[in-house]
Amino acid sequence: MSTRDARGGDGLLEELAAQEEALVLPRFTHDDAWRLGSLLVGLARERRAAVTVDIRRGGQRLFHYALEGTTPDNDAWLERKARVVERYAASSLRVGERFRSRGTTFEESSRLDPDRYAAHGGAFPLRVTGAGVIGVVGVSGLPQAEDHALVVDGLTAFLEELRTSWTA
Repeated sequence: MSTRDARGGDGLLEELAAQEEALVLPRFTHDDAWRLGSLLVGLARERRAAVTVDIRRGGQRLFHYALEGTTPDNDAWLERKARVVERYAASSLRVGERFRSRGTTFEESSRLDPDRYAAHGGAFPLRVTGAGVIGVVGVSGLPQAEDHALVVDGLTAFLEELRTSWTA
């Protein structure tokens, strides 16, 4: 799924909002965090992507895995991107794009410490039906649009697995 296209600002913002609306989970347990995290690690391996995967719920880290080729910098990026999701209840790419669509940047206009917050793609809200945003899933190691796309692809596959298990 592409996160960059010729539509630019408003078209991209609409696409990012639609992703968040579509990727709402029926539940999210500790076991679900393991399954989603493992799925993301598998996708990263298939794509030969050196990334770190992180899943947290309510301040508790439920899954964390760093593939070969990553560094502690990826952990720092994940912390900063997760804070943006927790504060704005939107993907870190969407928040950054909102500022860019206004002709500014998150760093210039948010009034938040850039050492603690990063509105760069790769962190996505874990939204549960009836509960709202309960956590964050994030990936760091690729260019921001690719980090975001990996998370979206992983969540899409995870949601499909959940749907399949309901009908089985």
